[in-house]
Amino acid sequence: MLHIVNKSPFERNSLESCLKHAAKGSAILLIEDGIYAALKGTQATAQVQAAMKDCTVYVLQPDVDARGMQGRVLEGVKPVDYAGFVDLTASHSAVQSWL
Repeated sequence: MLHIVNKSPFERNSLESCLKHAAKGSAILLIEDGIYAALKGTQATAQVQAAMKDCTVYVLQPDVDARGMQGRVLEGVKPVDYAGFVDLTASHSAVQSWL
């Protein structure tokens, strides 16, 4: 399953809910303000690093760029562009958006 998180982990519990339900082998895509979960040195860093043991975590690079967060994304989080976003949705049988 592909899980998409678009809310900041500092404003909503969307990331926390996603991580509780994401099964081993799932993909997690952080978009819009959800990209803040993928940054180094934040309160969400440990959660995302733990999730990467069982899930592949992606971040939408245009959203990282738009927020001026280049170079601050955790190692192991995979950047994707819009075409990559489409590929992720097409390659997973189910998609869950966490609001």
